[in-house]
Amino acid sequence: MSDMEAFRQAVTACAAGGPGDPARELAERLPVRTVVLLEGLSDVAAVDALAARRGRDLAAEGVCVLSMNGAMNVARFARLLGPPGLGLRLTGLCDERERGYYARGWERAGVSAGQEFHVCEADLEDELIRALGHTRVREVVEAQGDLRPLTTFLRQPEQRTRTPQQQLRRFLGTKKGRKIHYGRALVEALPASGTHTPLDALLAGL
Repeated sequence: MSDMEAFRQAVTACAAGGPGDPARELAERLPVRTVVLLEGLSDVAAVDALAARRGRDLAAEGVCVLSMNGAMNVARFARLLGPPGLGLRLTGLCDERERGYYARGWERAGVSAGQEFHVCEADLEDELIRALGHTRVREVVEAQGDLRPLTTFLRQPEQRTRTPQQQLRRFLGTKKGRKIHYGRALVEALPASGTHTPLDALLAGL
């Protein structure tokens, strides 16, 4: 287990009611300077993949990328990691429908307005599909061996009235683990020169 993974586990345990000393000791020893608060593992996969694609080693830079297992937990993690707790710089990435959770979490933890979080128009998958274009996304799906399931999915009557963008976004959420897998695969298909997605903006600010 890496030191940063140990820190993530210590923070998660503390947020669940465990002792805070292990997280504090690890934060000081590593040292950790910034924590990226994300809703779930698919977001973590995407951030890690983009960092690797841009030649960044976030752990070596003192950046912890952390899944909170749900945006409703953001206030708890912000209090633990921000000014009331470890005093680390916070940032994050969320869907539009989660903006309120993050804004209230930031406010309750007294996080500086300058420590912004980034918001996806609908969700991260929607942003990545738009950045790549639905034709390129279908090519990625085929390369990942999922063209047959996609073709079967698109035959469903309810898909006929949806746009290609909507169809692909819905497809990515139809099987457990698919969002995590494509969080990485779609990022790896992005242009090397970068895009104008909230994910790129997040990484640029770290």
